[in-house]
Amino acid sequence: MLTAELRSQVDKVWNSFWSGGISNPLEIIEQITYLLFLRRLDDLQTLEENKARRLNKPLEQNFFPKGKDNLRWSKLKNMAPQEMFNLVDKEVFPLLRSLGGDNSSYGRHMQGARFTIPTPMLLSTAIDLLDQIPMQDRDTKGDLYEYMLSKIASAGQNGQFRTPRHIIRLMVELTAPTVKDTICDPASGTCGFLVNASEYLRDKYPEILTDNKNRKHFHNTMFHGYDFDNTMLRIGSMNMLLHGVENPDISYRDSLGQDFALEEEKYSLILANPPFAGSINIDNAAKDLLAVVKTKNTELLFLALFLKLLKPGGRGAVIVPDGVLFKNSKANKEIRRMLVEEQKLDAVVSLPSGVFKPYAGVSTAILFFTKTNSGGTDTIWFYDMKADGWSLDDQRRPLLDANKLGTHPSSKLTAEEHTKNNLPDVFERWHKREGTERVRARTEQSFSVKREEIAANEYDLSLNRYKEVLHEHVEHVAPLQLITELNVIEAEIQAGLEQLKAMLK
Repeated sequence: MLTAELRSQVDKVWNSFWSGGISNPLEIIEQITYLLFLRRLDDLQTLEENKARRLNKPLEQNFFPKGKDNLRWSKLKNMAPQEMFNLVDKEVFPLLRSLGGDNSSYGRHMQGARFTIPTPMLLSTAIDLLDQIPMQDRDTKGDLYEYMLSKIASAGQNGQFRTPRHIIRLMVELTAPTVKDTICDPASGTCGFLVNASEYLRDKYPEILTDNKNRKHFHNTMFHGYDFDNTMLRIGSMNMLLHGVENPDISYRDSLGQDFALEEEKYSLILANPPFAGSINIDNAAKDLLAVVKTKNTELLFLALFLKLLKPGGRGAVIVPDGVLFKNSKANKEIRRMLVEEQKLDAVVSLPSGVFKPYAGVSTAILFFTKTNSGGTDTIWFYDMKADGWSLDDQRRPLLDANKLGTHPSSKLTAEEHTKNNLPDVFERWHKREGTERVRARTEQSFSVKREEIAANEYDLSLNRYKEVLHEHVEHVAPLQLITELNVIEAEIQAGLEQLKAMLK
């Protein structure tokens, strides 16, 4: 967790960017990302120098041109603001663009680096702040970047890049990544899903970084993210780096507009929140996806893509708008039929409609499925999540203390606390979905539905189609008895009126 002092410093720099004329939060984070990358290059150079000195050998890699030590972070941070500004503008950024970084995915994304910090004082303030971050501490630098990314949500048009972290964490924990998984997010944005998966693996399997084979897989071949926005690629790559993943595959790709023949059945886990309510020119969509489902709706094409990318036995956890669950178009029905009949649809978790506020109020759900290519759906587990621990208005304030939020509160939630945070209940009941959850009444918050009933309803997957409302018991009275009782009441009222009239005379 970041200290209040560090958050305050970040806020101060953030406000300086705004007052300095940069109002787009993505641009602010992008500029900070370049500075963090420059600091990383200096750290790598220091490591190379120490290694060469220890082995008494020449440098294997040199990240800064000969005679240009003044471009290193350790030198820049001690310069006067104007001198620093001139050097960063005229030499550092051209170096970043030409160097291609350290031959990693981060380096590739620096090739389009643009320096847009407007004043020497703002640059000096930003470098002073970042220099105070202990870059050896993965948790601190990761939390710092997450805190900055959370500010994207305050910018309406950019909010779609930000899936709430606790919802991502829930999806990761329910799919339970292992050291052998190959994980992909084809709409990666800031790489929130990949970051959370990496953190989960570190916590669950600490040996992943001590075994040589597993460590190489973790740093180089486990994580894959695609996006067609270069700014997001830079931000996502840096987010992964600051969370301790050295060389993930974060690449430029229009996931729906290219032929994925080489990618078919490549990944064992897909975690994603693809764009909602979008559409593309059907002539530009990948032909192999249209062969699965002919539509121009991006949410359906992404589902077709996920099924194509997963290996047999691979799992998917994907956020979709509610319309995917019940719309009657041929394409909607077909993709649902495929999930139920040709694959194994494990669960539908309905999310509260305010989860993506303040920038979207659309109702959504998480689909959990396993690719089998041979069916396997017996029953589908439904959960009606009504609260995620945060207010469902535009402010999205926490409703409980921090130790009572998320999937693993410090102590079991009371019934009242459960009404404010359903995540621990989702986690607990998910693991019982093949057992006791199958006999739960449909008036409960979670229940199961047989595949045959889903098929009979044209594969409608909306929870409200199957949920039953518990009505209060009302005691029924026979009509004749009711009439008699009403006549008695009427006679008593009439007698009372007559008595009142007599008193008034």
